[in-house]
Amino acid sequence: MRKIYVLFLLAGLLSSPIIAQEKSDLDVIAQIREEGFQRSQVMDIVSYMTDVHGNRLVGSLGMKKAQIWAKAKMEEIGLENTIIEPILDHGVSWDNEYTSIHMLEPGYYPIVGFPLAYTPGTNGKITGEVLIAEINSRQDLAKYKGQLRNKIVLISPLLMIDPTVPIIRNRRTEENLNDLRDPVFPTPAQSSPRVANPNQVSSVARLDFLTSEGAALVIESRGGRLGVVRTFARPGANQSGWSREGMVNSIPMITVLPEQYNRMYRIIKRGIPVSLEVEIRNNIGNATQVNNVLGEIPGTDPDLRDEIVMLGSHFDSWHTSPGATDNASGCSVMFEAMRILKAIDAKPRRTIRFALWSSEEDGLRGSSNYVKKYFGDPQTGIKPAYNKFSVYYNQDYDKGQYRGIYLQGNEFVRQIFTKWTSLFNDLGMTTVSIRSVGSTDHIPFDRAGLPAFQFLQDRIGQGTGHTNLDFYDNLVQEDLMKNAVIMASFVYLSAMMDEKMPRKK
Repeated sequence: MRKIYVLFLLAGLLSSPIIAQEKSDLDVIAQIREEGFQRSQVMDIVSYMTDVHGNRLVGSLGMKKAQIWAKAKMEEIGLENTIIEPILDHGVSWDNEYTSIHMLEPGYYPIVGFPLAYTPGTNGKITGEVLIAEINSRQDLAKYKGQLRNKIVLISPLLMIDPTVPIIRNRRTEENLNDLRDPVFPTPAQSSPRVANPNQVSSVARLDFLTSEGAALVIESRGGRLGVVRTFARPGANQSGWSREGMVNSIPMITVLPEQYNRMYRIIKRGIPVSLEVEIRNNIGNATQVNNVLGEIPGTDPDLRDEIVMLGSHFDSWHTSPGATDNASGCSVMFEAMRILKAIDAKPRRTIRFALWSSEEDGLRGSSNYVKKYFGDPQTGIKPAYNKFSVYYNQDYDKGQYRGIYLQGNEFVRQIFTKWTSLFNDLGMTTVSIRSVGSTDHIPFDRAGLPAFQFLQDRIGQGTGHTNLDFYDNLVQEDLMKNAVIMASFVYLSAMMDEKMPRKK
């Protein structure tokens, strides 16, 4: 009699809805693994994104073309409700079409450099003497007044370059991962409040001074690594709303390799004249919008399909390279995760929505405005979709493989993520960290009180993002394949839960 009872008990457990659902989910995870590792398209996707489309600067014609391609690619893999959605105005478009920089005196040498974004061109070829003008204080303004007309001006100090700095870092060690698993305890604040120096000249005020003085061209250099050019936007570009007036009434600005900058600097300090020949053509176009690109796999459960699980990465990059690490790698992982789910004909209970954000590099504006528009927040008022939102997953911190996930301070998801992470221990994903990370597109969701998470990655590329080195050849195929499989699995499991992802209290 006892034997018969045990058999009935086992049969009941195996037939329970929870056990059956878990077995079904594991079967789908196996399909995701097979599709993602045997028939991956992630490298083809990221190659087209970086090699063909190149940089995707906010407010550029290049970005517009890339977004048209992205929408078509979403439709090609079978996503529905695809849209290129305007989210805010950007003033005018800006594209660099041509840059040529050559040292003429004291001897000929080509210079590697790029214009700062949202600066004007040179109006043809210019030739001029190079001067140093390190302007930091109001006294410096008086010192250089009347000295800079038609001059090419170096504004950075002599750069300290460490030739021993490697390009590639090691992957995370077990010791490092153990540290990330430890709880974080609050510590008393130690820093004193920053006091503004009224005598200091801001970068915007310095540029205004150089423009008013009639300088022909401004040259800067950032960082201290050989062969690396880091460039961003013209100082104050966002304050002028990326306007045509702000661009054309400013002054051409370029940034060059630090070792070439230092060479010019040292020659001038010897009292030997330096002259350059420079031509920059920047296309400043018509008014443009900042757009996000979105697509969906609709949910299949009548009771849950209007609830949303999201995944995304920022599509915009800086203009010195195709932005492979930052952040075509993340975008391609999201594309591949969605392709995998469509290829295996996954039937998620909730709707899965994929977003390619714009304007992350200039303040998370694409994702921030999206959250405000569709979800709101408890402080200013929530939208109807707020209570239908489950979770958002993001990738932005480098191109390396996922080694775990940050809980973003949300202890209520620890058990869920610990269980899911255990499914991918063999891929090197072993760590659940309570820590919070910032400065990317999960933050607007988190600030609104919505569950949003960033994966913990190997940091195998040291500083290639935002530089002239961020090309396809930096990427590691195995890492992107693993990430896409893990992303597809987390998204699918989230869409299949009986309840929405728990929120912080």
